[in-house]
Amino acid sequence: MDVDHKLAFTNIRNFLAGRMLGATRDQSLLEEVMKCLFALKIMRRRKEKLPRDPLKLAAAYRTALQGVHIPFAETDQLLLDPASIQFVHEQFSKLDVFNADRDPVGDLYEAFIGSSIRGSDGQFFTPLNAVDWLTNAVGLQRGEKLIDPACGAGGFLISAAKLDLGLELYGIEKDSYLADLARARLQVLDYKHEVYCGNSLTLRQNGSGSLKNLLGQFDVVLANPPFGKNIRSLDGREQSEFDLGYRWKKSSGELVRSDELLPNVPPQVFFVERIMSLLKDGGRAGIVVPESLLCGKSYAPVVQYIRKNAAIKAVVGMPEALFKHSGKGGTHTKTCLLVFTKGARPSKVYMAEAAWCGHDSRGRKIDRDDLPTIRKEFSKVARANAKSDPQLEFGYLVPAKEVENNILAPRYHEPTAQKVAGHLISSHELVSIGELVTAGDLEIRSGNEVGKLAYGSGTIPFVRTSDLSGWEIKPDPKHLVSEEVYERLKVSQDIQRGDVLMVRDGTYLIGTCAYVTQHDERIVYQSHILKIRCLRSERINSFLLLAILSSEPVQQQIKAKTFTQDIINSLGNRLGEIILPIPRAPEVRAEISELVEKVIGDRIEARELSRVARRIVADPTYLSVRRAPRAQSIARLA
Repeated sequence: MDVDHKLAFTNIRNFLAGRMLGATRDQSLLEEVMKCLFALKIMRRRKEKLPRDPLKLAAAYRTALQGVHIPFAETDQLLLDPASIQFVHEQFSKLDVFNADRDPVGDLYEAFIGSSIRGSDGQFFTPLNAVDWLTNAVGLQRGEKLIDPACGAGGFLISAAKLDLGLELYGIEKDSYLADLARARLQVLDYKHEVYCGNSLTLRQNGSGSLKNLLGQFDVVLANPPFGKNIRSLDGREQSEFDLGYRWKKSSGELVRSDELLPNVPPQVFFVERIMSLLKDGGRAGIVVPESLLCGKSYAPVVQYIRKNAAIKAVVGMPEALFKHSGKGGTHTKTCLLVFTKGARPSKVYMAEAAWCGHDSRGRKIDRDDLPTIRKEFSKVARANAKSDPQLEFGYLVPAKEVENNILAPRYHEPTAQKVAGHLISSHELVSIGELVTAGDLEIRSGNEVGKLAYGSGTIPFVRTSDLSGWEIKPDPKHLVSEEVYERLKVSQDIQRGDVLMVRDGTYLIGTCAYVTQHDERIVYQSHILKIRCLRSERINSFLLLAILSSEPVQQQIKAKTFTQDIINSLGNRLGEIILPIPRAPEVRAEISELVEKVIGDRIEARELSRVARRIVADPTYLSVRRAPRAQSIARLA
């Protein structure tokens, strides 16, 4: 019977929490369940026939653990009573736990400990399909030396060991409990290993001892390093030993390291440099990184560092659901799978964007998973002759020299938008927004934040991203600010009829546009919104601009150039790169403009009439004006 692993493990946890004497802490309960897991593995390896009687079954479990040291547990003895052992055994048997599609240890840890302990440290278990993808992508060879410098409970090490290539497996983990857990997993599965409890960045073992002898020793690094902008991983002296710990400044077209240390460098930056230093020349790395590391302006030195020291082989974007393991647990941080070879000559980079990862945003298993298809395609690319590119249906190959602005996010290089715009070249002028700004056709400004204390202080609409919909600004915004706030920002915001507002930052609304009517000029708009003004109507006017910005070719480009910046999606300063297809024929431009103007006019009238209807309900003077022409009635009551 197919049983959901996480649900079964949660049932085990709940059963033991209500029954086990002397231990109610989840960590203690997890230790006992892991002992059962290891005992069952030992008994299966010995091909023992297990009795059904609870007392005899419990005795068999305890006997299997005799003489076996369990590194992560306070005692090697199994403390569960016979009924509890029987319940755990029955659940394991239903799951076929050692032939599962998922990592049972990872799921057990999630069920018992959850994300509360590790989330604050930037640690999340990597889903098994992503682990296996990277393990396959680095092309492991028999007898190679592999390390995971942030090994957690050993997921990557187990995945590599299952290939049965006689690998030398090493791991480093700063959390002593997880380091012990990784040792225990590898030990009970009889895999040769060396797991250090220590700090990969400082290369010090917990207690004493140096790990510097590991530098430059490995054929392969597999890792999901901890990430998070608020995590402080090194002090100033330790940070000074990393090139990426310094501020980098542009000089002669490239970034050059200065002598000034950066404040608050997140751990994923240091781990990139440490991973490179652990590899031999020609060594390969397969790592999980947040997408922001590969596209954020502040992380450009990191991408340049990778490109100068290695050949990037693959970058695969993951859906935001990848690290969601339950409704509230996990993180929505968008990540990428990155593969590179140290010291190799760069050629072409395989890129792809996975829409599905085998589970949804609540951690529930689903049938849709793009990783197997992407895995086959990348294998085809790796086997292909360097002189000819294989036919690809899912991903695409990007020449290394075309990776501009140190942006490696796959969707930035996705070719569909360019293809869509390309077929319009004969009938349209294809011009970037940046070129239109430089030519004086457009002017772009961003809004301001007023702070929550200003909300509700007056009657001036404070327009946020959610207030833009269907080309219009919602007539009843959620937040209103004071006349004082409006007067303070009126000159800098400079809102006029005919301006176009567009969402730049957010989750799902980026690219949404609205037209500023005569009824919307007294507003304040927030910093996540851009104001675009047409300065010269000969080439493009506001109505035409609104239609073009909302068209499929432009919206596809906006989607491709929108990246996750820590916890929020943003188009950033890449708006200038968007190519606008402007019809060459004046009559076509005029017809589009007239259509949009009519739509806007009709919506304004409908909106104002709805306001009139609401006013009529409580207006005792309505009888005296109702026979007047409709326009006069609106003017009288609006």
